[in-house]
Amino acid sequence: MGLLHHFGHEDLLRCRFALSPAWETQEAVRTLTRPDRQGYHLPWLRGIRAAAAGLDLRPLWLLMPRRGHSADFISPPPSGPGVSFEEELALIRGADPAAAREDMRRALACTPGALVSETGRALLADPARSVQELADLLERAWNALVEPHWPRLRALLEADVLFHSRRLAAGGLEALFDGLHPDLSWDSASLTLTIERPSHHERVLGGRGLLLMPSAFVWPQIAGGFDPPWQPTVVYPARGIGALWTPAGEDTPAPLARLLGRGRADVLCALEEPASTTALAHRLGLAPSTVSAHLRILQDAGLLLSARHGHQVRYERTPLAIALTSGEPAG
Repeated sequence: MGLLHHFGHEDLLRCRFALSPAWETQEAVRTLTRPDRQGYHLPWLRGIRAAAAGLDLRPLWLLMPRRGHSADFISPPPSGPGVSFEEELALIRGADPAAAREDMRRALACTPGALVSETGRALLADPARSVQELADLLERAWNALVEPHWPRLRALLEADVLFHSRRLAAGGLEALFDGLHPDLSWDSASLTLTIERPSHHERVLGGRGLLLMPSAFVWPQIAGGFDPPWQPTVVYPARGIGALWTPAGEDTPAPLARLLGRGRADVLCALEEPASTTALAHRLGLAPSTVSAHLRILQDAGLLLSARHGHQVRYERTPLAIALTSGEPAG
């Protein structure tokens, strides 16, 4: 039983990673009603409580059943790795009303009473209007719940992509899929990726490959599917969400702060995963120029390595730095 993705030889060459601000927005909205998802996000929930109270999210919640089909058109898989929320929102606004109506009908049918509820009937009565109103609601949710925290979220997601890209390069698809989620399994003999589910569904990728998206808010579940015409996609929990909302400097050891100075020690400890100067500055609440100066000194001291990824330079700790921040002897 489960959701099975059948690969062909072309699909093996067309697995790629992407980030989706629209997906994170949808999952943030879903997390508000899911106590089982909230454990790691309590600081975020406290911070957005007032903003969330000013939003009527019931139309979106009706399209996000706990089990069964969720409306795909409100969170389509991104077309590329660096897509912006504005680009995704334009795609949502351009959804075909007839297809969106069927998408909504399927989602509403998965929640008892939703189809005949006042909100459900209104969504289906005028799908063209509903598409625009749902897009407006998603935009308000983005502005209130996610955008203020997007630099921190994006840094986490980008670090996850970097980590798993290295696993893919070192060990192939088997090594990659082995570390994404316990409910995910790869059969190299049949070239089949399975997500454990109580129901059964199969999809032949047909040369389109598979899109892999890390998410901060999907934890502890894993999501997959997206019916045609959407790109086959698997959404998995990003690494490191346990420290996502930890205040900067809280975990910096006092002896390390005395050795390096508080600012440089905080920068070093904040690099649990590779990150850019901008991401570190946002997390630490420091000016980018200040963070850049700390990074330069730490790199000159042999505590950091840097590598360019697209338009960004990301920094990561050397084995010596890992030993200093963990209190363990360097190997």
